[in-house]
Amino acid sequence: MTLGTPKSVLHYYDVSLVDGFNLPVSMRPIGGGVGCGVAACEANLNVCCPSGLVVRRQGKVVGCKSACLATKADRYCCTGDYASPKNCKPTIFSRLFKAICPRAYSYAYDESTGLNKCRAPRYVITFCPPK
Repeated sequence: MTLGTPKSVLHYYDVSLVDGFNLPVSMRPIGGGVGCGVAACEANLNVCCPSGLVVRRQGKVVGCKSACLATKADRYCCTGDYASPKNCKPTIFSRLFKAICPRAYSYAYDESTGLNKCRAPRYVITFCPPK
């Protein structure tokens, strides 16, 4: 999140799955104006994480890597030949995460619903919000 600067009074915030997932989270503006949205991934993606992306500790799933982190492939990292919105498209993994968490970024150039702009006096950030 970027909460205003001397050059802009707007606050910019999002929830991103681009680098992976470990806990459900939401960010809600309180007292903001029209157009202030909720940034969130309120589901537990760990329970549906593809096996190649799973992070385990003491036998328990504690996180879900991004496909970029797991594979280091340009296609999943939006690097190399894929370093533009034209060439970096959603993958099977980002589509899965977007279907479950539509208010979060799911890959580097996911501009469909990710970034929120607002000017609210307060924000509530909730880890593991109830569904």
